[in-house]
Amino acid sequence: MKGASQAIQRKLERLRAGAQPRVLDLFSGCGGLSLGFKAAGYDIAAAVEFDLHAARSHGFNFHPGDRRHALARDITQTSPAMLTEALGLGDTAQAFEVLVGGPPCQAFARVGRSKLREVAEHPEAFRHDARARLYIEYLEYVDACAPLAVVMENVPDMLNHGGHNLAEEIAEVLETKGYVCRYTLLNAAFYGVPQMRERMILIAVHQTATEQVAMPEPTHWIELPSGYSGTRAVALKLLGDRSGAHRYCEPPAAVPALPAAVTAEDAIADLPPIYAREALATGTLRRGRRAFDVAVPYQGGTVQTEYARSMRSWAGYEGGPAVRDHVIRYLPRDYQLFAGLKAGDQYPQAHSYALSLFADRLAERREWGQVIEDGSPEWEALKASIVPPYDVGKFPNKWRKMERDQPARTLLAHLGKDGYSHIHYDSGQARPISVREAARLQSFPDGFAFSGTMNPAFRQIGNAVPPLLAKQIGLSLKSQLKAAHPIAMAAALRSAERGR
Repeated sequence: MKGASQAIQRKLERLRAGAQPRVLDLFSGCGGLSLGFKAAGYDIAAAVEFDLHAARSHGFNFHPGDRRHALARDITQTSPAMLTEALGLGDTAQAFEVLVGGPPCQAFARVGRSKLREVAEHPEAFRHDARARLYIEYLEYVDACAPLAVVMENVPDMLNHGGHNLAEEIAEVLETKGYVCRYTLLNAAFYGVPQMRERMILIAVHQTATEQVAMPEPTHWIELPSGYSGTRAVALKLLGDRSGAHRYCEPPAAVPALPAAVTAEDAIADLPPIYAREALATGTLRRGRRAFDVAVPYQGGTVQTEYARSMRSWAGYEGGPAVRDHVIRYLPRDYQLFAGLKAGDQYPQAHSYALSLFADRLAERREWGQVIEDGSPEWEALKASIVPPYDVGKFPNKWRKMERDQPARTLLAHLGKDGYSHIHYDSGQARPISVREAARLQSFPDGFAFSGTMNPAFRQIGNAVPPLLAKQIGLSLKSQLKAAHPIAMAAALRSAERGR
């Protein structure tokens, strides 16, 4: 433990001397947290990511030209020492000041409430248990790397997952390792992201650096739809009288005097339009692989919002004269349905509209003298060409047409399978959003490149932490680390040494 205390002190002295905090991003994905922390003045030293395409994206964007950083790594097969050796980063305990990441919540939930502390104290006893492995490895990285701070991101259900407040339980374990912990729910729309994405954020800072942890102050204002308050209420249900949630804190309050939240139109209106029905008719949109090798020039004279300009000019990730991943899904049956939907319409409205179109087409055919009996093969074929087959009761939220004057709803990794959850607000274009539009809504700049083709790119974007939210977290944390008082730090270190 003495070595860990010395490592902590050296890192604090390094930051006081003006050095950039070095970040290790675990379960990094393509790098949403990394990008935000880089923009906040951190050095992205390393990452661990299992997915092949996401690991390549992270390596290409943060360590271009160094293939070591683009390799997919399984955290259960990669010890902290193995990682730092493979990347040439020297002593593991001295390599990083900040550890960030979002380990899958199942890694904690499946262990069970009573075992979290037990796994932390006796990891070898549970190493054979796949349910605990990711949790064990995550804690081993904390122990081996001795970070000054830990930032964890996850879904709101982390506070109410199968009857467990996992955020509280994880914070309790981290506190036994010498960290001061707080967690809350933050909505990305309050931090300049054109998306109403609610996430659990846990911040832990070593007790030698602070006595309490603060969350980032909002930069924007929005009155969230009622559905978000309902989701928040479910997530917070276990908090009750807070007797079992000592480390939860209310998110900093946004006020109407702040700039209005960035809307979907603010975010993507300057991107080149894609008129899906016309492209389908002319053959320029065809079934097949969606690669990113076609550069689509920006439209000259298009009005750019402040947000759009920032996405084109993000330092180190500038957009250039064209975008190369502005591609959409081939959905020939549905473009006509997208055109007829109103803002906010979901699958029940789409299905009802499709049935009305089917009735009109059937009547037209019969007026032309074509004999089509109800239930006949011809009738079924015509219906299938217009009406989606999904059950309205089972898939009420499968589709949604975006509102142009609001931030988008939460982007999910399911975008990698279909794009119905985010239908473009422009009925003239009548299509789902493109890869680049999804990136914009997640606050990735235009020069940020995604490995692979359309499907893996959508998954990477949907899984990511919005970089602008991450940036505000990073800025807040950086100010807290820099504010650590040398006398208080020395006293805390002496106390920690006496306790061991």
